[in-house]
Amino acid sequence: MRGATWEFRIKLMAIEMDSKYDPVTSEKEVYDLWEKSGLFAPEKCEEIGLVKKENGVFSIILPPPNVTGTLHMGHAAMLAIEDVLVRYARMSGKKTLWVPGTDHAAIATQSKVESLIYKAEGKNRHDLGREEFLKRVDQFAKESHDTIVNQIKKMGASVDWNREAFTLDEKRNTAVKTAFKKMYDTGLIYRDFKVINWDPKGQTTVSDDEVVYEERDAKLYTFKYSKDFPISISTTRPETKLGDTAVAVHPDDERYKQYVGKTYEVNFVGTPLTIKIIADHAVEKDFGTGALGVTPAHSQIDWDMAQAHNLELKPVINEYAKMSVGGPEIQGKKTTVAREVIVELLRKDGLLEKEEDVKQNISVAERTGGIIEPLPKLQWFIDVNKKFVLPESKISGLPSGSETSLKEIMKKAVEGGQIEILPGRFEKIYYNWIDNLRDWCISRQIWYGHRIPVWYKDEKIAVGETPKESGDLPSSAEATEGWQQDPDTLDTWFSSGLWTFSTLGWPEKTSDLETYHPTSVLETGYDILFFWVARMILMTGFLLGDVPFRTVYLHGLVRDEKGRKMSKSLGNAIDPLLMSEKYGADATRLSLIIGAAPGNDMKLSEDKVRGYRNFSTKIWNAARFVLMNKAENYESAKLSEEQEKYLAEFESTKKEIAEHIDKFELHLAGEKAYHYFWHTFADIIIEAEKGKLKDGTQEEKAAAYKTLEAILLGSLKVLHPFVPFVTEAVWQKIRPEELLLGTNWD
Repeated sequence: MRGATWEFRIKLMAIEMDSKYDPVTSEKEVYDLWEKSGLFAPEKCEEIGLVKKENGVFSIILPPPNVTGTLHMGHAAMLAIEDVLVRYARMSGKKTLWVPGTDHAAIATQSKVESLIYKAEGKNRHDLGREEFLKRVDQFAKESHDTIVNQIKKMGASVDWNREAFTLDEKRNTAVKTAFKKMYDTGLIYRDFKVINWDPKGQTTVSDDEVVYEERDAKLYTFKYSKDFPISISTTRPETKLGDTAVAVHPDDERYKQYVGKTYEVNFVGTPLTIKIIADHAVEKDFGTGALGVTPAHSQIDWDMAQAHNLELKPVINEYAKMSVGGPEIQGKKTTVAREVIVELLRKDGLLEKEEDVKQNISVAERTGGIIEPLPKLQWFIDVNKKFVLPESKISGLPSGSETSLKEIMKKAVEGGQIEILPGRFEKIYYNWIDNLRDWCISRQIWYGHRIPVWYKDEKIAVGETPKESGDLPSSAEATEGWQQDPDTLDTWFSSGLWTFSTLGWPEKTSDLETYHPTSVLETGYDILFFWVARMILMTGFLLGDVPFRTVYLHGLVRDEKGRKMSKSLGNAIDPLLMSEKYGADATRLSLIIGAAPGNDMKLSEDKVRGYRNFSTKIWNAARFVLMNKAENYESAKLSEEQEKYLAEFESTKKEIAEHIDKFELHLAGEKAYHYFWHTFADIIIEAEKGKLKDGTQEEKAAAYKTLEAILLGSLKVLHPFVPFVTEAVWQKIRPEELLLGTNWD
């Protein structure tokens, strides 16, 4: 590439090739050079002739990091993997686009800011008010965004910064409102009173996929409600039994058949209950006594039973995980305290039959750590089973005009082969998740995020954004005249589910959307296969009648050298930026690529990163040796049979590396490129030609240099996707009139 970046090369060209490579200084200069060249944008690549129309398009959307802090090793692995794919595609002549962005991460960001404010001022968000609090959150998000962008650049990511997006910016807000309105009008979004996952610590609902399970010690209590009740029940949560309206037994359990259909009035620790005996196949005969106390208001399973058997709903726990019923020794107490009180009362009345130590999986909110309480609340949901007509469709097995459901869309997209999940073993997990998927609760009781686009006035409801007359959505001027917007915000994954196409201009029909969608690859961690990947397939299928991407590449978790998950509490987290400052971004990237097969967790230590710094040094030193021995008029030199064999072997290796990348075997491609350069080129070929460069005839010296330069230049291209900084820095010493970034792979 000539002309456009020449002025930025003068400084680099004036620098002699130092005896030692300094990644800290060089990497910043190189990234600045790349940015100023404009070659991260596909339009600029077209301008210089790098794009070959017949080679097609490659597009990828960066999974947006949360604006809650700094990048960790998982992010670094993601950036390294995606940058390998992008640089290889760009050099292969494909019209290549990599769109960057960040995620507002509603619950996580709000919790973080609330914590900071309380620590500094002793105030909560309600003390500040919604408007002032959101100003604080926006400021925090802006500062965090700037930090993250700087870190992404330090890792060498060749994203098109001109197309950067934010999940809460104006364009994404338009996309969210458009999607909500369309789903509401189709009947897929509805509001209902149901049992949901409530986070007492975060004071909001969370979806099933945002609940994690922690094994803890617990007690299993077996008791009767009263002395005259005929059946004993077992539970780990006696406090919830104040809300029982039935006891369920298995239909085939002979022990209890005589009681099915009967109703009993009991006094349970001072609280009157009406208990109906029902038969339901959901009951496990061999667990406890084989009889289950049904608490419809505080259990999703029990809620389902209540719907099937027309049982009363009786809430007994409030949003703060405190008892809302019971005697003075119970009401108003935390559930854990009430549990001990109730057990003691049962023991005192001779109703407690058995106590057993057991292990129990406790439901915990992933973002806040709060213990989940199932509570009945009025919320917004997406119906995943409802049938609707898909007007236009490119999804295999779902022709335009066919009747389908969101669940079916998610299945067909993968079953039909339009989306390949790598590694393939995750497909079974994906299908199993879909089979067990409940309606998606999308409303959150927080302030930061996309406000639900619904307004209420008396008995009227308005959905959308366009002002209309006679009770529909008000204009901003009318908003004060009795209309109230829903105070809740949308689940973060609602806006993230639109990411592949909202970043390309949807709901407008843009040239970017036409050219780059569906995207080529979605690369992300296997731990958010359900949070994000499945929801993008759901949203794209409904709104565009298409798939969001062709391939899902799932990387594993980055663990410490002992295989433990990295965390602040363990003190074993490795900072990718610190590693880059000490050993270079190239070394950090390569340590995250080699040895990391798709879907497999990888062990990482500082020693591994340090080892790959030596590779950058090896590249620099090998190139320096070759350039220091440059021969005159070498272009026309005739190569020996052995030298021709070296070149042929390199081309064969290059082809194998390309095949590995094409098959997403980046760990194998990186390893082969690494070993070829170090152990074949540096250790064998350079050593074999060294004597000719020093003591050979002019013809032998020219042939030797021609051979070494050809393999060096080819190796720099092959290695560039993996270690872009050092390869570009070396390339500038040989071909200062062009960027390695903008050269063709072949």
